[in-house]
Amino acid sequence: MTAYVALLRGVNLLGGSTLKMTDLKAIAGELGLRSVQTYIASGNLLFTSGKPEEPLRAMLEAQLKAHMGRDVCVMLRTADEMDAAVRSNPFPERRGNNVQAFFLNQPPPADLLETARNQADDEQVAPGVREVYVAYGEKGIGRSRLRIPTAEAGTARNMNTVAKLAALARELK
Repeated sequence: MTAYVALLRGVNLLGGSTLKMTDLKAIAGELGLRSVQTYIASGNLLFTSGKPEEPLRAMLEAQLKAHMGRDVCVMLRTADEMDAAVRSNPFPERRGNNVQAFFLNQPPPADLLETARNQADDEQVAPGVREVYVAYGEKGIGRSRLRIPTAEAGTARNMNTVAKLAALARELK
């Protein structure tokens, strides 16, 4: 059995994206996933399964679409991959809530840094394996004008949340 973290994109935001975490747990149970738990109401699901990533992701996305009536993109990581995302944070000196990891289903493109737009002098962007890391500056994420086209296909979590999800996933192993 492998411990996984599923990161859902675009749930529990404004307008039509509400997904109760009890419903998410029920969906996971219906799919036969084990040791199911959620973490905060932003679409973080932890579970164990003997199935590989792609079939799991397809199953979750299909069930979520049936439940919500719209596509919901899912990024999956194993417990080891979540640990690696924490260890690979290129901005460990910055506060965890000021650094975001944008999780993707594929590696970021080679031209990632060239495609970033409106980057302030105190903002930093760095590629990961299947992540894009962003250290926001003094204005913080809420006031940033930074746009990273690649990251728009993924889902972001701050490094405090990433570290907590990694720890919870390790407990499932």
